[in-house]
Amino acid sequence: MNHVTRILVIEDEPGIALALYKALREAAYHVDTAKTGTSGLRKAAAKKFDIILLDLGLPDMSGLTICRQLRDEGLKAPIIILTAESSVRTKVSLFDAGANDYVTKPFSVEELQARIRACLRQVPKEPLQPRLVVGELTLNSANRTVERGGLAIPLRRKEFSILEYMMQHAGTAVTRASLLQYAWDSNEEGWTNTIDVHIKHLRDKVDRPFAINLIKTVHGVGYKLDVSNTVAKIP
Repeated sequence: MNHVTRILVIEDEPGIALALYKALREAAYHVDTAKTGTSGLRKAAAKKFDIILLDLGLPDMSGLTICRQLRDEGLKAPIIILTAESSVRTKVSLFDAGANDYVTKPFSVEELQARIRACLRQVPKEPLQPRLVVGELTLNSANRTVERGGLAIPLRRKEFSILEYMMQHAGTAVTRASLLQYAWDSNEEGWTNTIDVHIKHLRDKVDRPFAINLIKTVHGVGYKLDVSNTVAKIP
């Protein structure tokens, strides 16, 4: 399955953030947004993004500080700074902080997308892991097949994506919001019932015909794929 590039946009100006969100979505990227540096740091730590677009002038902290902190925390993804400043001193400080590139406001979306593509070409590609195995359950992303105990299990596209994400995080509780983000590129709370419906369908196909249930509810969090028989309740 082809990898979909995930972009985090940290921008407090609503008009710019919305324009970037729409343009990047139309270009087939997964996009998440944050209005403050605090929110951006939290999202960058919680999810794996392929590239980050970071506004230099955020309300709660400097983009320069955020860039340094992300690098100090081990972030390898490219960072492109969005800035209204164009002095040589500013540019030097951005690169010294760990930025890969910058665009000066106002900028064209076409130029920004070209810079995104250029940054992504410079990132070494991680080897694909198309085959995931949890207990007797096997998922092959290359040919989009699922088997349990040697028995083929046909899944619909969203069911496959949800199971793939849960297998990637096997043994860890995943939230409905994270499943929505992965399978639908959305974190709208109003959609969470959709996840519950798809989980029910998955249980009917992946668990019901077998003696041991792998898909478990983690109260107060979401769901968990686990080969153990019990899951502790997480507050």
